[in-house]
Amino acid sequence: MKLNANTKILGSRISLVPYVDAHVPTYHEWMKDPEILELTGSEPLTLEEEYEMVSTWRDSEDKLTFIVLEGDRLIGDTNVYFGPDADFRFGEVEIMIAERTARRKGYGWEAMHLMITYVLQAFPRLQYLVAKIKAYNAPSIAMFEKMGFREAERSEVFMKLP
Repeated sequence: MKLNANTKILGSRISLVPYVDAHVPTYHEWMKDPEILELTGSEPLTLEEEYEMVSTWRDSEDKLTFIVLEGDRLIGDTNVYFGPDADFRFGEVEIMIAERTARRKGYGWEAMHLMITYVLQAFPRLQYLVAKIKAYNAPSIAMFEKMGFREAERSEVFMKLP
């Protein structure tokens, strides 16, 4: 997150802000939801482990993490993981709208659009963006297809669309 430590991105209905300690309690509550853990491929963490993770992410030089805000309300997060080269030519994008009342309202699409626009401007060497999605996550698949992504590969072992 060193890459976006001082970056705030404003959209028409939402904003993207760097993930900081003040966001951890809400994020931790989201990650107690079994559905979110399943869809994100995450493991449950203690509150202390969440604080350690944000500290580790803060020092990371190969990822961007933003919290998605609707006004002052945290509704999700979006990430880009770069690698494996140091030239920022490949990125894996992720989006999570964790607040159930904020789902299916276009916030995920707007957040991903803001993130991709930012990444393409900030990292001009970027050549590839991928999204790995659980095969049964039809809303996410439809959103990425609407954004111009296309299925490149399917992994039945992990039940994800790489």
